[in-house]
Amino acid sequence: MIESNVPGHAGELAVRTWPNLDATWLAVLVHGYGEHGGRYGHVADRLVEAGALVVAADHVGHGKSEGEPVLITDFDGVVADVGAAVSSAASDLPTVLIGHSMGGLIATRYAQRNPLTALVLSAPVLGTWQGLDVLSLPEIPDTPIDPDVLSRDPEVGKQYAADPLVWHGPFKRPTLEALERALDEVNYGPTLEHLPTLWLHGDADELVPLADTRTGTDRVRGLLFEERIYPGARHELFNETNRDEVLDDVVAFVQRILHQS
Repeated sequence: MIESNVPGHAGELAVRTWPNLDATWLAVLVHGYGEHGGRYGHVADRLVEAGALVVAADHVGHGKSEGEPVLITDFDGVVADVGAAVSSAASDLPTVLIGHSMGGLIATRYAQRNPLTALVLSAPVLGTWQGLDVLSLPEIPDTPIDPDVLSRDPEVGKQYAADPLVWHGPFKRPTLEALERALDEVNYGPTLEHLPTLWLHGDADELVPLADTRTGTDRVRGLLFEERIYPGARHELFNETNRDEVLDDVVAFVQRILHQS
């Protein structure tokens, strides 16, 4: 894995690259709220094994990137930063975006605006999201994300809680307001009519409930939309007890699309 920096819309972006001299496709990992691309090393390794060159940029204010912690005032800038991560690979390979949670929202917005070979959405924030309910309160509660809702594997929660690059504080109102605007833009934006898209979700996800997300996928789904719902799985599917099954499903989907194109 190679670490570098590229210019983003609001400062330098930290980019991790997992090289592959024999790559046949480019995988761009788009992480979720409060976390960073370094948590996806095992995902990247599996994708490299499957023929991918992998890149992952930390969003503004996340991980090792510049910016006030978890402050995002405009998601258009973050979508543009995904483009910077794609460009950093200096590759003309078929490109697949893999977005998790808030990163699924960002990846979907990118896909509405830019050509892609395929899109993978892991527990994406789409449609409606219960986390925005706190915007109606005079003050945002000081309640960070509960590590126990991430995975049935207790080690995942422990590592998350101990990770100094993860944000362990409360949500920030400007970020939630910007996320609400971005949800509206995606909900009323173009459908992913001819883009092969795979949606992954756990039916025990308390952080981003399946039913809420489905109100969004029903709006954007196109002719080549597929879904996998995993019984008992919580929010972080790539860190779940059935992570190998999930990654196998992603690889099988991408390889099928590449074979067809």
